[in-house]
Amino acid sequence: MKFIFQDAIVFEDDHFMVVNKPPYMATLEDRNSPHNLQAFAKRHNEALSACHRLDKETSGAVLFAKSDAAYRHASMQFEHRKIVKVYHAFVDGHHNFSDELVDLPILPLKKGIVVVDYRKGKESSTTFSTLETFKRHALIECKPLTGRMHQIRVHLAKKDAPIVNDELYGGKVLYLSSLKRNYKLKGETEEQPLIKRFALHAKKLIFENFSEQVTVDADYPKDIAVLYKQLIKNS
Repeated sequence: MKFIFQDAIVFEDDHFMVVNKPPYMATLEDRNSPHNLQAFAKRHNEALSACHRLDKETSGAVLFAKSDAAYRHASMQFEHRKIVKVYHAFVDGHHNFSDELVDLPILPLKKGIVVVDYRKGKESSTTFSTLETFKRHALIECKPLTGRMHQIRVHLAKKDAPIVNDELYGGKVLYLSSLKRNYKLKGETEEQPLIKRFALHAKKLIFENFSEQVTVDADYPKDIAVLYKQLIKNS
C-alpha cells in the first residue's frame, strides 16, 4: 500500500508535528531500507526533524520539530523525562498490572538483542497497566520512563508477558486457528499469522509546545486493529 505522508499527520501547529508511522518503516535513514519517515517528512517540509525514533516494526506516534528551537525544546523535555510516551502492547497470557513499575538495567548486544545486565546495563524503567484481557492474551498500556532500545519488549518478557509475535523475546506467533473454534483453512493454503510483526503501537504522546500541554493520540494501523477485533470476537 502506498504511503501518503499527509494522511499520516495526526497533529500540527507552528512548532511541531506528530505523524502516525506505519509498521515496517524506519524512522531515520536506514541502509537496509529504501524508505524512512524522516525522508518523507523532509519532502513535505525541509525544516522537519524527528525528535525520537521507533523500531522499524513498531507503529505509532512520532514527534517532529519544525525549527532548531522546537527541536531543542523537545530534546530538553525528553532529557528531563517530561514527555509522556504511551504504548499499547498485545501480550501472551493473562495479567493484572496496575501501574506496575519494572526497573531493570538493560544492555544491547552486538547481534541486536537486548538483555538484562545488572553490572553493565543502563538504568531502564517502564510502568505497565492492564487495559483489557481476552481468552489467552491481554492488552497492556506501557509507559517507558527511559528510552532504551527494546526496553518495553524486554521488560514485558521479564514479567512473563512477551508481546504477541515477538519471537526474539519469547512471544508466540498467533494464528486465527488458535483462537477460533472449528476453524477451517480454505483449500490447501498455508495459514498466515494474524499479525506478521510484534504487536506494539506507540498510541499517545503528551508534550509541551511552548504554550500548553498537548496530548496526541495515534489510531491503530490495520494489522493491529484486525488483531484487536479477533481477540475480542474470540474471547
